[in-house]
Amino acid sequence: MAGSGISSESGPGAFRDDENCHKQVSPIRGGGSRNTSPSGRVGSRNTSPSRQKVIKTKPRGLDEETVATFGKVVHPDVQMEDNIWAMLPEDLLNEILARVPPFMIFRLRSVCKRWNLILQDHSFLKFHSQVPSHGPCLLTFWKNSQTPQCSVFSLPLKTWYRIPFNFLPQWAFWLVGSSGGLVCFSGLDGLTFRTLVCNPLTQTWRTLPSMNYDQQRQLIVVVDRTDKSFKVIATSDIYGDRSLPTEVYDSKIDKWTVHQIMPAVNLCSSKMAYCDSRLYLETLSPLGLMMYRLDLGYWEHIPAKFPRSLLDGYLVAGTHKRLFLVGRIGLYSTLQSMRIWELDHAKIMWVEISRMPPKYFRALLRLSAERFECFGQDNLICFTSWNQGKGLLYDVDKKVWSWIAGCAVQSFNSQVCFYEPRFDASVH
Repeated sequence: MAGSGISSESGPGAFRDDENCHKQVSPIRGGGSRNTSPSGRVGSRNTSPSRQKVIKTKPRGLDEETVATFGKVVHPDVQMEDNIWAMLPEDLLNEILARVPPFMIFRLRSVCKRWNLILQDHSFLKFHSQVPSHGPCLLTFWKNSQTPQCSVFSLPLKTWYRIPFNFLPQWAFWLVGSSGGLVCFSGLDGLTFRTLVCNPLTQTWRTLPSMNYDQQRQLIVVVDRTDKSFKVIATSDIYGDRSLPTEVYDSKIDKWTVHQIMPAVNLCSSKMAYCDSRLYLETLSPLGLMMYRLDLGYWEHIPAKFPRSLLDGYLVAGTHKRLFLVGRIGLYSTLQSMRIWELDHAKIMWVEISRMPPKYFRALLRLSAERFECFGQDNLICFTSWNQGKGLLYDVDKKVWSWIAGCAVQSFNSQVCFYEPRFDASVH
């Protein structure tokens, strides 16, 4: 059964700033504030507003801001003539709107009927698919009295937005993950294990057909933006039964296909990472990793020994074939620390690349037995603490640690993942 629909809350309130969260959050990195004060450049040569110095950073990632400084007071804008702007060519309008942050588009939909139908316009979606991504976001999902709740934190805008999630069926309870603008959920519909994929921005969703082996499975979703398709990979049973074969759903054929059974191993974690068309899981016996080649459809063991005294580890996929291992190390609480390793594929060994500063570690995990979650995207690694209700972000490339203020963990049963907002991500 498939379903799709547009939420009835299609006005400006459908996608709004989260009222329960602080809009002013701690900066992700050092600078980034706008300096528009004339006194900000004492002693500098006055220039007209038309010759203002504008420094533009890259449109993707954590630096999506424009910093402008002025030599004198800027006069109010000249009143725009409606009859002139109404003649703006369609392609130019679409190109402009395609660069507007996705969460702002829903506010613009209330301007007129023409803009209200913008999400159904193929020309707009074409322009939108060609512009750089808005940047990474954090999506938190939880159920409050069986009512699904969802908030998205935009890292570029440093703002929380509440997204209505009442368009999903009641059985969609477990957040599997996200890829390329699509979010995957699973759950039990009666006694049947079901899976669906949705686009939170367009409020469209598709229930996938039943798997050949109907049991709760460990899942991961992968989007291929080139051919506008997606795959869902199901590995062993969620309770540890590894006698089930690997199954792969392909949206192009709308079907699950049965692949090789994972060899008999002792998994030390149900967490998976998808990197360079390969799926990785941690194993205790034999020690190392199990790797599934999606292109060839078979499992292979990689004897990459884990660092000594590793208490709990998470696999995180980075860009350009980079695979990270994140975890606590140390037998005694006073000596514990959080470290990050990268897999050296040639030498088949883990190489330490970073350590969490002690002040962040103590604030994130006050007790040695506290539970935390870790996940990543595009060389960004996010840590969330269940007890402390905090979120900590680490940029592997810039080697910067920063807190995510607000509502990184809405409640003890929140499920969190990275999310890339895209209008052109289709579930069909």
